[in-house]
Amino acid sequence: MKAKKLDEAQKARLLAELHRDHAARQSGYRARALKLFPHVCARCAREFAGVRLKELTVHHRDHNHDHNPPDGSNWELLCVYCHDHEHEKMFLGQYTEGGGASATPTATFQPFAGLDDLLKK
Repeated sequence: MKAKKLDEAQKARLLAELHRDHAARQSGYRARALKLFPHVCARCAREFAGVRLKELTVHHRDHNHDHNPPDGSNWELLCVYCHDHEHEKMFLGQYTEGGGASATPTATFQPFAGLDDLLKK
């Protein structure tokens, strides 16, 4: 089944709708999380207030952004740096042997391969 081509106006309208839905969903649970939890990163324990409060994000523990229980049991407040690190661990976990997020991937690049030959010339 071929996908229907969208013209520029339809693309713009669809993109605007997606942005609006995402912003509405995010502002809803973010506002609730900020009321429920202290404004402290759950990983690095830095405190956030005033204009820096925007650096505090809501992380979904089960990585399902549609699972937003009213008690906040699926959320934790993380600073943007810890939040990025948390998702990076999940991303890198798929490349490890066991699939776990805590294992370190094996390096395959050898930066000094062939250096002996170059030095002998």
